[in-house]
Amino acid sequence: MAITDWPAEERPREKLLQRGAEALSDAELLAIFLRTGVVGKTAVDLARDLLQEHGSLRNLMAADYAQFCASHGLGQAKYVQLQAVLEMGRRHLRETLTRGDALTSPQQTRSYLSARLRGYPYEVFACLFLDNRHRVIEYEELFQGTIDGTSVHPREVVRRAIGHNAAAVILAHNHPSGVAEPSSSDTHITQRLKDVLALVDVRVIDHIIVGDGEMTSLAERGLI
Repeated sequence: MAITDWPAEERPREKLLQRGAEALSDAELLAIFLRTGVVGKTAVDLARDLLQEHGSLRNLMAADYAQFCASHGLGQAKYVQLQAVLEMGRRHLRETLTRGDALTSPQQTRSYLSARLRGYPYEVFACLFLDNRHRVIEYEELFQGTIDGTSVHPREVVRRAIGHNAAAVILAHNHPSGVAEPSSSDTHITQRLKDVLALVDVRVIDHIIVGDGEMTSLAERGLI
């Protein structure tokens, strides 16, 4: 049965208009992106098959060109379209925190950091440099590592903080495993950076660990 023959409240597009995008399942959202199905399958059926093949929506969206185009019903045009959509989303979220904005909402800060770090298949360590009024000076990704970890150099963090004339910093890194639980090395490097940055009068406000749909604040855990 074609989607156009479904009850109006069950069609993904109509459902989105009536109830909002958050009411749709991953398959329904993907079906809207796909627009059409293939012979014998609706867009929703195809979306479900793709999610099962790749394991999750995140895995599908993170697939490289070859992996993406190898899936039935996808190809170069869809890959280009997806990359454009993903980049628009990233740019939209980046604008939530621009130079000179004051950090007034912890949730806003976490959403921003999640948007910047969540999609990497390897660990990335970043710093959000702030002035003495907690206004954003700059966001920088300083170190990259493997899926198991990254090497963080305190001297470079201090150099960048001084270069930006920062008064405070929020540390952040992602866990490609998706689990945002801090490791012993996470707490160790946090304390080390806190001690080193204190020597140049730069405060470490927090260290945010970004997982898959979850984030952990070391400050809230009492680890800073």
